Amino acid sequence: MVIGGISIWLGVTLLFLHAARHRRETWPAEKAGAIIAWGGVAFPIVVLLLLLGYAVWLMPAIRPWNPLAEKDGAIEVTGEQFWWRIRYPAVGDQPAFETANEIRLPVGRPATFSLKATDVIHSFWIPALGGKMDMIPGRTNYLTLTPTRTGSYRAPCAEFCGASHAYMAFSVIVMEEDDYNAWRRRLINGQASAANEGGQLLQRHGCVGCHSLRGLQVAGQTAPDLTLIGARLSIGAGALANTPENIARFIRSPSSVKPGAKMPAFNMLPEDDIEEIARYLGGLK
Repeated sequence: MVIGGISIWLGVTLLFLHAARHRRETWPAEKAGAIIAWGGVAFPIVVLLLLLGYAVWLMPAIRPWNPLAEKDGAIEVTGEQFWWRIRYPAVGDQPAFETANEIRLPVGRPATFSLKATDVIHSFWIPALGGKMDMIPGRTNYLTLTPTRTGSYRAPCAEFCGASHAYMAFSVIVMEEDDYNAWRRRLINGQASAANEGGQLLQRHGCVGCHSLRGLQVAGQTAPDLTLIGARLSIGAGALANTPENIARFIRSPSSVKPGAKMPAFNMLPEDDIEEIARYLGGLK
């Protein structure tokens, strides 16, 4: 796209300079028409057709033309106002598990995503890895991407979805195969301690009525899973850096961070309780 755009821009600029330079004689209509036809019509058409052909050539690698077996093993991503529910499929003897607002992938291996939405249209887009795909309520779309280098990338929602659209993003961490497998095992086996004071406060104040946290008796399904939340790069779907201070800030008043967030404010809780919960969640790694 950049090469094509620069080519057309250079062509138009050269035509403009050629037409604007001073000359004594008058151009005949035939010559002017030829310059317009070749420079203003034929050249852009050729460039755009080359770009179209390149895009069509790329499509099999990124679009949902995959065997059903690959779709069955897809990572399920659901867009909600204003966060991302992410469910990894079972692999071998490892069970399926759910997390939120962060995707981890092994480098060099194609990853198929099953894309859904529960409320309004969202759009799944990882700019560093490939194209975008809309997430439409009542419909499942598929997208396949192949990460080619390790690193951390930001992925914003690419479709306006409400007041906190600009604060709805997720992190993508591409890892070496061994590191990825170790992360999967750690997340599957991660357990919150109900005996810990922070875990007791989460249950006492009703947090687990909406949030799930493996190891606690009650597991809500309407809000992001908090298992090993301390290892994530951000909180609030990319709204804040992941620190105990920011976790406490979000607990006190989510709507001050993300307008329209469905989580109610808990600023009525004792400040010591809020800080203890924030420290507890920040330490789940």
